[in-house]
Amino acid sequence: MNDNIKKTALYDYHKENSNNVIDFSGFLLPVFYSSILEEHQSVRKDAGLFDVSHMGQILISGSSSERFLQMVTTNNVSKLKKGQAQYSAICNKEGGIIDDIIVYKCESDYMLVLNASDIDKKFDWLKSFQIKEIKIENRSKEFSMIALQGPKSRKIIQNIIKDDISKIKFYQFVQKIDCLGHNILLSRTGYTGELGFEIYCSHDAVKNIWSYILDNFKHEGVKPAGLGCRDTLRLEMGYHLYGNDLNIFTDPFMAGLGWITDLKKGEFVGKDKISSKKISQSTCLIYFI
Repeated sequence: MNDNIKKTALYDYHKENSNNVIDFSGFLLPVFYSSILEEHQSVRKDAGLFDVSHMGQILISGSSSERFLQMVTTNNVSKLKKGQAQYSAICNKEGGIIDDIIVYKCESDYMLVLNASDIDKKFDWLKSFQIKEIKIENRSKEFSMIALQGPKSRKIIQNIIKDDISKIKFYQFVQKIDCLGHNILLSRTGYTGELGFEIYCSHDAVKNIWSYILDNFKHEGVKPAGLGCRDTLRLEMGYHLYGNDLNIFTDPFMAGLGWITDLKKGEFVGKDKISSKKISQSTCLIYFI
């Protein structure tokens, strides 16, 4: 086994319950536990629990955080209020997509959630544009992250959290909320197209929360789910996967992500190239019509 491959805090569970643990973006994760089809149907009908601790978390803090994020992301960060999240992208100077990300506006800072591959390189890229009065921290090793997705996810989450979560809308989140005695960030986000939540917490907390959900909500049909159905679910919804549908050779408009690209918000990295490509693509479309 490659010594550089990373294990999440839930690796022991994966190893004991799946014969299909593979290297995914440098992390050992299960393709499936029972079967891809069974887990896919569980998410669509009841609920599925995913280990997504391979995702990266970068914190941006300081008085110029919004200005910095406006410069390095394609979407308009100024539209965010505290407790809201936003789908966005970071691009190179040629307009190619480095990664598609989620931006969280927290109480005192912003959190960027990145895809697992080359987190350190993306962190260095962000640092290369650092301006005064901001701090950029790679906190990826400090967080575990699980996703409970499916029609019964809200009911299950409400049973392990004392606070009322019924008013949390899509792409909203709450910080410092108690879950089985652990301090977590609870976000109504996901990659399946179903009602769902994502939990950010400590490595110790994730083991307890993961086990508790699977042990106590079998009657609700919840099952552990792996990378396989994560892919079939997102394909069914038409969601992009970086490295497959997106890369540095595709710009946001080419990828159908013009809706997260605000060309009116001011300058940002890659804007000039993206703007010119958009014009070129529009011209080609008119010509063929």
